Amino acid sequence: MRQGLVLKRYLYSLILFCLLLVSCSPPATPFASMTPSAPTLTNRWFELFQHTPVPWTTPLPPFEPTILDATYIKLDPNPATPFPCRRCPDYAVEGGIWKLSLDRGIFRILYAVNGWRSLGSYTISENHLFLFNDPNCPNVIGHYIYRLDNGALTLEEVEDSCSIHLRAANLTKQPWLSCTPPIVEAAVTDHWMKPAGCD
Repeated sequence: MRQGLVLKRYLYSLILFCLLLVSCSPPATPFASMTPSAPTLTNRWFELFQHTPVPWTTPLPPFEPTILDATYIKLDPNPATPFPCRRCPDYAVEGGIWKLSLDRGIFRILYAVNGWRSLGSYTISENHLFLFNDPNCPNVIGHYIYRLDNGALTLEEVEDSCSIHLRAANLTKQPWLSCTPPIVEAAVTDHWMKPAGCD
């Protein structure tokens, strides 16, 4: 009987020792690798292409190529907001790099300074561009006149009340430079004056 009691104490001690050993040992994988890394702006740009617009009030346009299909960039030389804001206004006219993709009826836009982004639908008719299905202003259809000059896209507002006219102010402030090389040879060799911010 005494032997059984000693054996029980020995087993409990052994189990307690094993639990302490396991709880005090370092994890198999470090905590740093277990936490996800902060998304980079390049990742946010490519992540945006995993999403498509929602037909809030207007049906989605046909998924067909248009004359404007390209990625455009603008570098606003004005300094960005010197303080972080928790809820910056959508399409705020801020300094830094802005990216705009027009791709078969889907527009995507990214502000590289803070990662703000949006998407929606677009159609063109002659030299008129119409933006709609934007989640920031789902009931608004923006109307612009566009001009393409040597790959630079210039927009002129006809009517766009999205985000208290901030979308129009942002899109029309300066020309958008194309990230598409001017000729095939430049695309193959990558020898061309690529605008800052083009990937």
